Amino acid sequence: MTDILVVAEQRGGAISGTAREAVSVAARLAAALGGSVRVLVIGAPGAVADAADLAKFGASSVAVAEHDALGEYHPEGYTTVVADHVRGGVYAAVLFSATTLGKDLAPRVAATLDVPLATDVTAITADGGVISIVRPVFAGKAFATLELSASPAVATLRPNVFAPVEREADGMVSTFAAQVDPSEWKIHVRERRQSTGGVVDVAEASVIVSGGRGMKDPANWKLLEGLREALGAEAALGASRAVVDAGWRPHGEQVGQTGKTVSPTLYIAVGISGAVQHLAGMRTAKTIVAINRDADAPIFNVADYGIVGDLFEIVPRLTEEIAALKASS
Repeated sequence: MTDILVVAEQRGGAISGTAREAVSVAARLAAALGGSVRVLVIGAPGAVADAADLAKFGASSVAVAEHDALGEYHPEGYTTVVADHVRGGVYAAVLFSATTLGKDLAPRVAATLDVPLATDVTAITADGGVISIVRPVFAGKAFATLELSASPAVATLRPNVFAPVEREADGMVSTFAAQVDPSEWKIHVRERRQSTGGVVDVAEASVIVSGGRGMKDPANWKLLEGLREALGAEAALGASRAVVDAGWRPHGEQVGQTGKTVSPTLYIAVGISGAVQHLAGMRTAKTIVAINRDADAPIFNVADYGIVGDLFEIVPRLTEEIAALKASS
């Protein structure tokens, strides 16, 4: 029982970047266990065109479950397909990405299989046939190391923590008809609304520009939008809970314990004091830059770089310098 199964997300027929991260992690685990990486993708017939790309990151095989009703995520349908697929194989672990979809699907699959679930994993290893994980606890104030004795071990991986590593494998792609009956589903999706307007989801962005009450007015968000644009297409906007509660920004941008947990390469906190619940959602960012006029703001305790001053002077200047630097390169 040494193979690792990755449930890879597809969006609009394209494999997500978080799936490549998960396959890279699985390849490392499989190498330690002497097994292989198996990938499951779910979608509409013929929709997933780039499944073979996962071979670059260590996938030995990719099974694509197809059904007309599964082009978009459906909790009951996807749960049935994944659980049946797991029962039909022998796996040491089943890995999901801790995205919005993964956070909804993984608990359903674990409950169906009657095994525990390790969520929001930031480190995972295999030694002597035992899989161990590290995950944040107590709102990110500490990290717990756990051994997963369940068979299979089921876990969700925090996005942007594990870098995709190329490791060539066979990556043979096969398709099969998913055995689902939409007429038996108790949940029916009536409508989907895109809240981010095509901009990268804050939970998966590698660069985040986040604002708090220090912005003073929602109209001032144009300063952060300018900075985000200067940083590039991989950047997203974030917000503190206070800002979202005030109705300044949509909940989809909220970073924190009651919002989204993020681990970007760069996190720029503008006008955010650094309440405990906010720090819980972003303290694992690789580099944190804080801009605040209060030198005693808690955000500076976790920041790698801090700027004390008026954000309405600093942000425009920072935007200009970044834009000039990118233009010259």
